[in-house]
Amino acid sequence: MMSKLSFFRANSLPFPVFSRCSARLIHKPNPAPKTLILCVFSGNLTSTTVPYGPSLLKGKKPLPNDLRLASIDSHRGKFEESIDKDVLLDEDEFTRIFEISAVRVPAKDCFALENRLRGHLLNWPRIRNIARVPGDEVDEEMMKLLGRETEEDEGDSVVDSVNRRIRGKAEGDGERLSSVLHRDQLARTFNSTGYLKFRNLAKISRPKRKRKAEKVEGKEKVKERGNRRNEFAVVEVVEDRGGTEDFEGLLGEGYGSRGIWRGSTRLLLLDEKYSGEEVQDLPETIKALFAEVKKTDASLSFELVKCRLTLFYDYWPMNEVLESLLPKGMIVPSAFEMVGHIAHLNLRDEHLPYKRLIAKVVLDKNQPKIQTVVNKIDPIHNDFRTMQLEVLAGNHSLVTLVVENGLRFHVDLARVYWNSKLGTERQRLLLGFDHNDVVCDVFAGVGPIALAAARIVKRVYANDLNPHAVEYMEQNSVVNKLEKRIEVFNMDGRRFIKAMFSSDKGQKVTQVVMNLPKDAAESLDAFRGVYNDRQRDEDLSFPTIHVYGFSKAPDPEFDFHERIRIALSEVAVDVKMRKVRLVAPGKWMLCASFILPKSVAFSRRNINCV
Repeated sequence: MMSKLSFFRANSLPFPVFSRCSARLIHKPNPAPKTLILCVFSGNLTSTTVPYGPSLLKGKKPLPNDLRLASIDSHRGKFEESIDKDVLLDEDEFTRIFEISAVRVPAKDCFALENRLRGHLLNWPRIRNIARVPGDEVDEEMMKLLGRETEEDEGDSVVDSVNRRIRGKAEGDGERLSSVLHRDQLARTFNSTGYLKFRNLAKISRPKRKRKAEKVEGKEKVKERGNRRNEFAVVEVVEDRGGTEDFEGLLGEGYGSRGIWRGSTRLLLLDEKYSGEEVQDLPETIKALFAEVKKTDASLSFELVKCRLTLFYDYWPMNEVLESLLPKGMIVPSAFEMVGHIAHLNLRDEHLPYKRLIAKVVLDKNQPKIQTVVNKIDPIHNDFRTMQLEVLAGNHSLVTLVVENGLRFHVDLARVYWNSKLGTERQRLLLGFDHNDVVCDVFAGVGPIALAAARIVKRVYANDLNPHAVEYMEQNSVVNKLEKRIEVFNMDGRRFIKAMFSSDKGQKVTQVVMNLPKDAAESLDAFRGVYNDRQRDEDLSFPTIHVYGFSKAPDPEFDFHERIRIALSEVAVDVKMRKVRLVAPGKWMLCASFILPKSVAFSRRNINCV
């Protein structure tokens, strides 16, 4: 079986070691696929085993000529044509077959028996421990017709009644009718009791028709019921009962191969450790169930069967697929930022040779929510804060719609900046605003803070240097019906501050937001002397300023506080500092909030804005 895993270039899945003397799970790397690691804990000898549950290390691959897979769709979504053709990923290599056992029970008793056998049933992620048997569904009207209806049948068993209705005879009834006479008799019987009560007689009596293939854009596509793309697992019964009768023409697919017809049944999938066990080797709870049903006529509907559980590529999570494909020891890129329908990756240099393979897996595992996968190829170094992105998979549209805090934002990642990771921080900031505030957003972008604040406060003045961001902000204000509560500007940040506080509008501003972590702290010098043309006894506003910044210093709060003091040329500044998030190893994003000091607003050491 290990030779079948040669497809994987690496496998870094840990092998757990269990100890009987403790409940610890110790992970040890596997130095070689065939190496057996022995560990001694308090005198108990234990060996490494594959973890419980489904794994690519377990099960077996289907044979190349396995016809069962022909009826399953290839699981490639509608976006397949947009993916680069040079990405080679054989999804069939991730198909695994597991042999398990199941208890076949009547459908009407399924719920009660599930509770009774709980703890002994299969407990795998995303796999239901109750499975339907294909073609094993019976209409309730038909069940009534197949039940005991006459006094002559009162003493007959359920099996005799079923055989008499379906086969034309029961045990002790003599010779059976020919198929033609039996069918004619059934038709007359059903018509006499009311044809409408058995409306499916004509349908189930007709021979099975082959599905027709339709041509779509030059390609043949077979019509299939349901959405096969959502099918990631198939359960089949491995059963050889040796039945010779063929009832497919009368009762539909699935009834001719089981010998004795029992009506609607379900499969209660047992835990994987019971695979291949006989009834006498099962737990006492399951053996007691079989002992009870043997005493009733329902014993024919209860049986222990062997099942084949097939898991396809769509079942396996993204991390496990990538871990199998990437070289051993390489960090698996499991996290990404989602902006609308776009997945934004930040790949390391070691990932770049496999970037398109990684992007295809990310796209496959997150469709249809994700339709485009991009990677940042260059750090932000321009004044507009736009990122250089490379489309790795999916469609090439970088224009998307983002919903945040109940608002809709149209964003073009090629022209404007957006960071979904700051959504929580933006929400925290908004909690400090009320309906009496007037907000001034100096670096507004497409308006995530400005538009959200416009629903709460009296008035919002939003500015950004990027003309594309201003265009999208105006569009978003109209989309969210907030255009009457926000005024948009396209200016440099320092110039905007000077212009606002030199006008009558600035006298009413109570909150100032400066969310440009790279340069916002240095832009605080624009507040020096903003009220030099005013009288000190005037009714002036000294707003609360919220400024964001980065720091790589060992003490980031002290470093950021010093930068604020230097920009304001004021030592006595009471600042409330908080860490927002760690953006890189040793690099923090911080938010500082303080009230504009009167000494700064009336400072004579002002700056000249161009």
